[in-house]
Amino acid sequence: MITGSGDGAAATAGARNAGPDVAPRARGEWARHWRHAELPGLDLLCARYVRHAFPRHAHDGYVIAAVTHGVEEVGFPHGSVRTGPGEVMMINPEVAHTARAGTPEGWAYATLYPSAALVAEIAGETTALRGTAGFAETVTQDPHLGRMITEIHRAAEAGQALAADTLLRVALARLLRCYGGPLPVRAPRSAGARTAARAKVLLHARMADPPSLEQLAKELGTGPFALLRAFKDAYGMPPHTWLTDARVRRARLLLEAGTPPAEAAVDVGFTDQPHLNRHFTRIVGVPPGAYRRERAYDRRRNNVQDPEGTAP
Repeated sequence: MITGSGDGAAATAGARNAGPDVAPRARGEWARHWRHAELPGLDLLCARYVRHAFPRHAHDGYVIAAVTHGVEEVGFPHGSVRTGPGEVMMINPEVAHTARAGTPEGWAYATLYPSAALVAEIAGETTALRGTAGFAETVTQDPHLGRMITEIHRAAEAGQALAADTLLRVALARLLRCYGGPLPVRAPRSAGARTAARAKVLLHARMADPPSLEQLAKELGTGPFALLRAFKDAYGMPPHTWLTDARVRRARLLLEAGTPPAEAAVDVGFTDQPHLNRHFTRIVGVPPGAYRRERAYDRRRNNVQDPEGTAP
């Protein structure tokens, strides 16, 4: 878990006791990306980063992060947003963004990654939102919600699935009621947007052996610069950046199924395991080996029926 200590020392100690694979980082950095087997539809990340910077990427679900120490700076296509202690960051699915430290001391945070299905379920039960629910704001000053997010981590780490699930649903319901809104309905696609969507399908299908930009544009009946502009307009990043992100997403699925990192690297089109390690760690925040071992640990833990904890 992450605590809000002034110097981050208690946060580091909490992370080191959190599980079998708090991935070693550069000096002053640590991270744990994990999942509780009894909390379907949710990934968790607790970390402190100083020099680490996340390249442009997106998520298929939502990101809800409570900064507990330092400042995180997140870059969106429309500009950068800074988040500090007591504030909560909300990012909707498939929104391209970067992240890095906003101060020399870095930042520590507790992050929830609820799936689109989980958010839709809670929105349908607790709100009157129409269409696909999302967040109308990116950052809010809400210390109570920030504490709830760290409490979800604390309960999950203690094996208290009932408490963690209860707090999670209450927190998401509060976020949706206070800051939620329907995600914009996509306007009819322009010719450029349709071309970008076709390019995305082709890149996904040929992930391990993708064409060059010129070859891709030729197959789609357009020019390289026209395709580049259309793709960036549609997905917030150029095709090669999107492809790296997509490869990492597929590698995550393979690692969760128990595939060794070296094999996963080749399957998704990376040159070798070090190539996967570099991009996976930059985008996910932990190395692929630690990610795979956490998933294996979660599966083993799920096979042991521990007494259910009670809500605090």
